[in-house]
Amino acid sequence: MRVIPVDLSGTTVMVAQPPQLKMRDKKNGVVAVDPETGGSLMTVDVLFVANGNAEVITVTVTEANISGELATGTPVALSGLVARPWENEFNGQKRHGISFRAAAVTALVN
Repeated sequence: MRVIPVDLSGTTVMVAQPPQLKMRDKKNGVVAVDPETGGSLMTVDVLFVANGNAEVITVTVTEANISGELATGTPVALSGLVARPWENEFNGQKRHGISFRAAAVTALVN
């Protein structure tokens, strides 16, 4: 699978929605886990501001690599952010998109 590093220079990133457990199977309450560490995965919605444009993206990170109080509006650093294109087919419908994964999400203290 292709992994594309994301350059964050010249950007501002802040929490849009605090971390939530990433579910592998919502119906049965199964939490998604990192295949390498076995740790629980979390998602954090962040407001990504660059070149006068703002967009909310969802970033996946292991629970152990979230540090600081990540309340809405908190500026954060996204270490090792990568983008991964994906595509699948479900019930005859092709879907595609980009997922984002960070090695760590850290609250920035002013």
